[in-house]
Amino acid sequence: MSTDSATTAGGPTAPIFVVGCQRSGTTMLRLLLDSHSRISCGPETRFLEDLERIVGRDWKRLSQYGFSQEEWLARVATFFGGVQRDYARSRGKQRWADKSPRYALKLDFILRVFPDAQVVHVIRDGRDVAVSHRKRFGYWSSLKSALKWPRYVRAAREAGARLPEGQYHEVRYEDLVDDQVSTVEALMGFLGERFEPEMLDFEAHDHDVPARYHAQASSRRAGAGTTATVYRSRVGTHRRELDPLVRLLFVVTSRDLLRELGYA
Repeated sequence: MSTDSATTAGGPTAPIFVVGCQRSGTTMLRLLLDSHSRISCGPETRFLEDLERIVGRDWKRLSQYGFSQEEWLARVATFFGGVQRDYARSRGKQRWADKSPRYALKLDFILRVFPDAQVVHVIRDGRDVAVSHRKRFGYWSSLKSALKWPRYVRAAREAGARLPEGQYHEVRYEDLVDDQVSTVEALMGFLGERFEPEMLDFEAHDHDVPARYHAQASSRRAGAGTTATVYRSRVGTHRRELDPLVRLLFVVTSRDLLRELGYA
């Protein structure tokens, strides 16, 4: 499913989709990619998720216009791809990427719209994801993550298993913070792009992010007692911070998947 060699499928102009369960490190990876001289990875859109329903589940309505599904999908690709390309060019970039975690559940549709797309799936220990959900969204969100995390991970991996070499790549959050250089080098090799060391200092680059991002990032660093952009203190937080009930839920819902991924 994953490859560390130069891409054979998409080439240096193929769109890139970054997916993964929320709180898995997709924003960090987005900013790393957006710091590359050729790649633009703008704000999360969820645009294609809404269109998937219109062109898919509600197809009966659109079919009355007399155009085939393929024609509708081609028009979607022209419109959305055009917006992304124009945005990239406005920033002096030649290639676009879209970070939308929820696309992990819609990859079959996305690959119908963009058949040459390359998918980067960010995976983090689900129990650490649950801790992060609680800190960011509250206890109820942490509880629900025991169901959400395995659903996202399995959906993306199953879609990736059906793709040819060079179109699906997994990045572990833990590798990204433990060995950032090697992990990003492997990712850029997969994308067929040159590794640029400047990417690693992504906070030094300009990004279109919500105003609250910088305040939240500073708060997290202060809580971790560090000024580093990437730090390891959030790896393994479940060992000391995971609620017993949430821990039990993960045993019920995700024991086999955690073991399969080497987390348990």
